[in-house]
Amino acid sequence: VPITCGLGCLAPTMAPGTPATARAEVDRHCSVQMLRGSYLMSLDGYDLLNGNFVPIAVMQGLRFNGDGTTLNTFGTVNIGGTIIFDAGGFSGTYTVAADCTGTLSPAPGIAPTFNIYVGPGAQQVWIIQSGPEGDGTPGVTKGTAVRIP
Repeated sequence: VPITCGLGCLAPTMAPGTPATARAEVDRHCSVQMLRGSYLMSLDGYDLLNGNFVPIAVMQGLRFNGDGTTLNTFGTVNIGGTIIFDAGGFSGTYTVAADCTGTLSPAPGIAPTFNIYVGPGAQQVWIIQSGPEGDGTPGVTKGTAVRIP
């Protein structure tokens, strides 16, 4: 009986709790307006090219305008060793839900679409491909966008 009572009496004091930092993260409310300014986006993965997956790497300047639109300000893309310089000048769109998840389409009809997660203070955005390239070919890419001061 003492063991049962000991555990039973201890259970209320061990109520599930969440550390303050985790509670603050859960209580965050995100919106499109929080993404504003210049970010450096870096992605890597694979694209389907001539029936084979080839490695890709992307470094892109991305300006979030705070209204659901973006501008690719500059970029370098490496697809299987073929390098494309100055891959900028494209306009795009993005969404951000209250839970800090969203979507990114940096160049509709050309680039793939992505799912995103906006980190605290919108200092970093995690990115993973969720749709095919503009020509319909599949790919697998992931990366981050980090705010540039």
